[in-house]
Amino acid sequence: MLRGEQVERGEQVHPTLDDGTVAALSEVVGGPMGSRAGRHWWWTPVRVLLLLTAVTFALGMVTKVSCVESDWQDNTERFSHMCYSDMPYLYQGRGLADLAWPYTDDAEIRAQYEVMEYPVGISYWAWGTAYVTHWLSGSPDLDDPGRDRVAEGTFYVAVNAIGLALVALLSTVLLAGVNRRRPWDAAGFALAPALALTGLVNWDLLAVVFVAGALWAWARERPVLTGVMIGLGTAVKLFPLLLLGGIFVLCLRRRRWAQLVATTSGAVLAWVVANIPALLTGPEQWKLFWTFNSERTADLGSVWLFLQQGPLADTQLNPATGVSERVDHFFTADTINQFSWLFLLVWCLAVLVIGLKAPQAPRLAQLGFLVVAGFLLINKVYSPQYVLWLLPLAVLARPRWRDLLIWQAGELLYFASVWWYLGDFLAPGDGGPVVFYWIAIGLRMLAELYLVVLVVRDVLRPEHDPVDRDPWDLPDLPESGEPQATTTRSNVVAV
Repeated sequence: MLRGEQVERGEQVHPTLDDGTVAALSEVVGGPMGSRAGRHWWWTPVRVLLLLTAVTFALGMVTKVSCVESDWQDNTERFSHMCYSDMPYLYQGRGLADLAWPYTDDAEIRAQYEVMEYPVGISYWAWGTAYVTHWLSGSPDLDDPGRDRVAEGTFYVAVNAIGLALVALLSTVLLAGVNRRRPWDAAGFALAPALALTGLVNWDLLAVVFVAGALWAWARERPVLTGVMIGLGTAVKLFPLLLLGGIFVLCLRRRRWAQLVATTSGAVLAWVVANIPALLTGPEQWKLFWTFNSERTADLGSVWLFLQQGPLADTQLNPATGVSERVDHFFTADTINQFSWLFLLVWCLAVLVIGLKAPQAPRLAQLGFLVVAGFLLINKVYSPQYVLWLLPLAVLARPRWRDLLIWQAGELLYFASVWWYLGDFLAPGDGGPVVFYWIAIGLRMLAELYLVVLVVRDVLRPEHDPVDRDPWDLPDLPESGEPQATTTRSNVVAV
């Protein structure tokens, strides 16, 4: 059933006239926007979105209050109140409190601190904010044994919170600018529960802003800048590299080889430049990220952990104790690596076929979402903040609040369960398996697949896609090289 008013092409699409869920909720404040509705000279869509982002991120900071009060030292509370963050622990455990360069090969520092196991972009940021923390703390003597490093760690989180809040605001601006007719699609990011709850678990938002930047640059026909954004994002987290897969599909379909070369070249150059300081100062330390992930076995939240602990668990009786113990014969690091790469290859080929068979060229956000979703479904670990990887792509790929909330409901269920699992709150009294945690993993994956199915449907049947084609969505070229005739449609409220 369709209801609402058609939106003339060229005008901005108002969410109450475009999204059935928003239209229904708007009844509380007077109903959908009418033809006589006025516009405020100050409150433009982007400014409203920035306010919403600020409120959402501030609420996320409030969720950390319990841990702040104990300086993250209450091992029970950080899981029971779900206020955990990696930042205060890495501040001390990786030498950031002593302002140690993450890639130094100094023997004394390496004997005292572990190497940062993150890509260079995160390491640079973590090191830079440690300097800001030190300066704002009055530049205390690093050798002073009386330094309160624990309290500094809490202040370090506050410094990062301010920086990441600015990153979230910039992400909102970029997402709002991808499609000038649909700035309100970015509200799915600005008001996302996932943004509030996971934005300060780690530094993943740093990669999100580059993904948003890549989508913004691609929409403005700037392939080199798109590549630079992807390259810098890959220097922060690996997943932005997967956007090149979506760009490859679009360029292959349109035979735009110059744009493909420009984008890829920009990505490679930006990634190399970003990695040079680490490579020159500590090549062995730089390698840790790659070796750490290669040697990693099944970890939190992954399908591999679900299979390892659940239906495919292999147990045998320990004659010394008389207790059945789990034995991992199959789920070794090498085995998981092989199957993961095989699955990702098949998944990417499927996305390629879908992208080429689509009646109209898909949008980059759609293809990017599909590829990243496949990567996360098979990854060896799914940390709670990984939902942020999909968030900017999801809100543009399927800008429908009902579907976004269904997906995030699965993510938030997993968010709660992983902390309770780590705090042993889900362990049965008889010492049996933690079935609820497995269920949460499975439901999270089903929620993600639900959104995947909808995006695939939108690609193959564009009449279901609520978004008009990208500004740079040029007509496909048939074999003759002549542009094909295209049709446009109006946006309506789908209920």
